[in-house]
Amino acid sequence: MIRISELRLPLETTPNELAEHPDQGIRPPYLVPIICKTLSLQETDIDHWRVFKRSFDARKSKISVVYILDVALKNPGEEPALIHRLNLERLNPLRIQATPDMRWLPPLPIEADHSSNPEGLKSKVINGDSSPSSLEMKLHHGPKAASHHLRPVVVGFGPCGIFAALALAQMGLRPIVLERGKKVRERTKDTWGLWRKSVLNVDSNVQFGEGGAGTFSDGKLYSQIKDPRFLGRKVIEEFVKAGAPEDILYAAHPHIGTFKLVKVVENLRAQIEALGGEVLFQQHVCDLIVDTQNLDGKAIRAVKGLIVQDLQTGTCKELLATQVIMALGHSARDTFLMLFNQGVAMQAKPFSVGFRIEHPQGVIDRARWGQHAGNPLLGAADYRLVHHASNSRTAYSFCMCPGGTVVAATSEAGRVVTNGMSQYSRNERNANAGIVVGIEPSDYPTDPALFESTLGAGYKAHTNRAGYTHPLAGIVLQRELESRAYVLGGSTYKAPAQRLDDFLKATPSKDLGSVLPSYQPGVTLTDLGPALPPYATQALREALPAFAQQVKSFDLPDAVLTGVETRTSSPLRIERNADFENPALEGLYPAGEGAGFAGGILSAGVDGLKVAEAVAKKYKTALGI
Repeated sequence: MIRISELRLPLETTPNELAEHPDQGIRPPYLVPIICKTLSLQETDIDHWRVFKRSFDARKSKISVVYILDVALKNPGEEPALIHRLNLERLNPLRIQATPDMRWLPPLPIEADHSSNPEGLKSKVINGDSSPSSLEMKLHHGPKAASHHLRPVVVGFGPCGIFAALALAQMGLRPIVLERGKKVRERTKDTWGLWRKSVLNVDSNVQFGEGGAGTFSDGKLYSQIKDPRFLGRKVIEEFVKAGAPEDILYAAHPHIGTFKLVKVVENLRAQIEALGGEVLFQQHVCDLIVDTQNLDGKAIRAVKGLIVQDLQTGTCKELLATQVIMALGHSARDTFLMLFNQGVAMQAKPFSVGFRIEHPQGVIDRARWGQHAGNPLLGAADYRLVHHASNSRTAYSFCMCPGGTVVAATSEAGRVVTNGMSQYSRNERNANAGIVVGIEPSDYPTDPALFESTLGAGYKAHTNRAGYTHPLAGIVLQRELESRAYVLGGSTYKAPAQRLDDFLKATPSKDLGSVLPSYQPGVTLTDLGPALPPYATQALREALPAFAQQVKSFDLPDAVLTGVETRTSSPLRIERNADFENPALEGLYPAGEGAGFAGGILSAGVDGLKVAEAVAKKYKTALGI
């Protein structure tokens, strides 16, 4: 195929019908003559074509629609010569090149394409026709099966765990998934229990349960990771096969939205189960079984199994496993503590803290789209902001949710955490985003008494030697700030909130203005200054007026700040080597956002694919496949 990049068209020439019929977006008819003119072809020369990406450039007064297109000729052999000729003929050539190969090439073969019909396959397995593939026969009965007969285990069923398990299942490895939370629909009821009734379930909430934290978010599917193998494309295509809107295949900032994600996640689970995988809920991994062997005078530690507690019955059992993917979310704090105590190599890493800010969505639309605000093709506007403060701190916007709501996202009793969420329509009255400040491990607490009161007496003692930051120190800081926010909010899971103008003046808010906060179970007006470390508060008070130079009226006095935002990313990184295993524990594969290797749904899914490939290669080598 031929790829045409940077094809720019005025917004005025783009039919608004594309907003009403997004199914046309992948092949909008009005582009056909433009493609023919660009490639100097007749329509009869083209076999098929598609939009790979569509974005909007609003940096000038006239907004442009920017397309990347892939075009296949009826005679594919003519494509290289046409690409060469077009780029020679044009003094300022369009970026015309061969479309890269974006197929997923797994280390183990996929014997059949099961992904497009999960329900049919599920019925097949339920009805008893679940005969093993040739790979499964070799895996479970081959000559080397004695030491490698155990199925791989995935701990956690958020975006990373889902795609790790899906890839393993597609390669015939029949993974076992352990998720501490509940199935997504039961989990939704528990989450609403906090939002509507201030009742928290510590194992089933915004952070824990099927789909992970991404289920209760904007469902954003874009990332700035380097992705030379186009694994992100594999993730997005699997979402579409599972029922996500087709427009995520080409939108520059694709999103699914919470309500649509529920069904998508269920369909992905059905695919995994149809391929022989098992997904077990309310199963909490509370310890590792570790074997130590002496090899040439060196102690080699390896995973031999897991201690798993069934949260419904309270009983514990051993699950033998030699290949374990730890696809933890960034809130699995008790599991981080367990891994640290087991000697798993990890280190503290930077993260960010701040507040959620809400403006009327119309204010953001007018600031970003100008006279085109309200154009149905453009939809609700978003923004990305950065400010380098005079105290050497960087403040920036995070997880911007157009037309969304601020949600209660705590997973621990007596703490308040905020996050943002949008539905697919993005039609709520307010825009919201995290406005956060980056912090470093050198900012983290070091007082042993604070560690013991925050982590419990079970954590391994730490040293205060120069230059050392305890790997769990970021968790200690998070919990301290979240507990402080709980108290500021009135100790009822209401969140502390403040008008922007009052925050800048360091004056407690007494009344709301034109912007009503969307956070449930409600807010308590106060002074947010003490909610964060002084350096973060100082940076935010400088950044908020400065952001108005990038987005007009961003410093709207009645804009509302709600605290606190502390779970922007994991505060630690669980180390791994070139084979994706933890260097201190063979067979343990840290993965995803909680392990410090992703930040968002798409990057977590990509990391899940990479780690699944690493596990498959281990089986491939061991079995001589």
